[in-house]
Amino acid sequence: MKLKKEFVTHQNDNEHVTVATGNAGFTGMLLSNETAGFIIEHLKTETTEEKIVDDMFAEYEAPREVIAGDVHKIIEKLRSVGAIEE
Repeated sequence: MKLKKEFVTHQNDNEHVTVATGNAGFTGMLLSNETAGFIIEHLKTETTEEKIVDDMFAEYEAPREVIAGDVHKIIEKLRSVGAIEE
């Protein structure tokens, strides 16, 4: 899975913005925190949910099950707006 090309991202200090362009089917933008931004950035290339969880677990000090839940929730949100290419 990966982020569809119709979605562009921008990241500054603590915010991550994902904007739908062209024929994305979703009109608007998603404002994310650093954690969601980490996940979205990983979705710019082909990846799996498990790989993102592994990378986050290596980066952040949090229980793996909490990270897995957060990753799943954010991926489902992105799916709901049509941002994920399976």
